[in-house]
Amino acid sequence: MVELLAEMFSYTFLVRAVIVGLLVSLCAALLGVSLVLKRYSMIGDGLAHVGFGALAIATALNVAPLSVSIPVVVAAAFLLLRISENSKIKGDAAIALISTGSLALGVVVISMTTGMNTDVCNYLFGSILAMSKNDVLLSIVLASVVLVLFVLFYHKLFAITFDETFARATGVKVSAYNMLIAFLTAITIVLGMRMMGAMLISSLIIFPALTSMRLCKTFLSVTICSALVSVICFFAGVVISYLYAMPTGASVVMVNIACFLLFWSINYLKGVRQ
Repeated sequence: MVELLAEMFSYTFLVRAVIVGLLVSLCAALLGVSLVLKRYSMIGDGLAHVGFGALAIATALNVAPLSVSIPVVVAAAFLLLRISENSKIKGDAAIALISTGSLALGVVVISMTTGMNTDVCNYLFGSILAMSKNDVLLSIVLASVVLVLFVLFYHKLFAITFDETFARATGVKVSAYNMLIAFLTAITIVLGMRMMGAMLISSLIIFPALTSMRLCKTFLSVTICSALVSVICFFAGVVISYLYAMPTGASVVMVNIACFLLFWSINYLKGVRQ
């Protein structure tokens, strides 16, 4: 095992992918708990599709992908929140409206410029080769910002996750903290999308939270367990991807599914014994 890891980390692109992947997995897992409990977990999928459209436009304009996709996805996150709160188009319908439109726009832009080539597949399903040195540095900075803000406002996020009405009555600025969650989620999605792909990035938000909820019962324990599960599953997925020459994003998702089934089985067996 030590020899395998030494061989893996002799490749610079793998080191970059693991560093960014672990940070993104950690951020996604922490935010995923609140998003799943607020029944807003599919926002990751919607924002990933928006990110695909932004990456397509960046490719067509021949500019740095992150410089275009970050502001676009953050703006889309705020727009989704506003639409859900202040119109008759709620939650899942708002996400579907924006995500499908963005995906269609991305496909049209790419087909009219570079053509439907392998880059499209990389955007949709991820590529471990996608991370440049500058991407890694920017990802480390932004992921650190996400983690610091999450820790600083943990108690406020906990309050609005479980009871927005009570939180508002106690003086918490619910709208501001919902915007904070949307902002942090958008940054996390953009950072992880190039590696996991637009079709798979939402799994980093959904699976660790759902897995942890099988066994853990408090918000703090679910959050900690979710972070550990996400990091371990990502690393295991990268190792499996390297060993069997499988797509990284798909490997990570399959490991997450296996972990979910394991936790579910343990919970089921505990229930049978009781």
